[in-house]
Amino acid sequence: MTLRLDFCSTEAARFACEKWHYSKSVPFGKTVKIGVWEDGKFIGAVIFAQGACRHIGRPYNLSMTEVCELCRVALSNHKTPVTKIIAISIKMLKKVCKGMRLIVSYADADEIHHGGIYQAGNWIYEGLKNASSNNLILNGKKIHPRMIYDMFGTRSLDVVKSKCKTFEVVKSKGKHKYLMPLDKEIAGTTVKKALPYPKRAPVVQE
Repeated sequence: MTLRLDFCSTEAARFACEKWHYSKSVPFGKTVKIGVWEDGKFIGAVIFAQGACRHIGRPYNLSMTEVCELCRVALSNHKTPVTKIIAISIKMLKKVCKGMRLIVSYADADEIHHGGIYQAGNWIYEGLKNASSNNLILNGKKIHPRMIYDMFGTRSLDVVKSKCKTFEVVKSKGKHKYLMPLDKEIAGTTVKKALPYPKRAPVVQE
């Protein structure tokens, strides 16, 4: 089995997200899109972006050009461990973003995710964030409120509601936040924030 990772087009990344990622969407803003192939077959994409939060670097005294978010790991059936694919993707990211010092990623508790792929890759766990915050379900898709302005050009929920076929506000269980420092200084800072890894939620038998 041969594995190849290379930078891919927006169209390829969108195809992977819509077909193999639970969000069925690609992140907004500037992104680094990395395609994944096994035995010459396209099996998905890994996408890094600035993230929905404009102050993502503030807790670590980093600027927007020094920190990014691993937003999507959208893969079909694959033989290569996800941790290996992510590790190679990070090396590629560092080559094109020379000043990058920290990567942030989240495991969505609403989707019963606990961050197993990050734990296997020795990421630092910072805790559960934004529990009991509001999420919006627009036309059947979950949208974080911070994305509203980018999508609709307004923060008015009344305006957004008028533009959607279905509109629902739901309470979130939060997201597990993970950190991958890219240099020794940031590693020393972020390791102080480390908490014990959360465990996978038990499967409920009906």
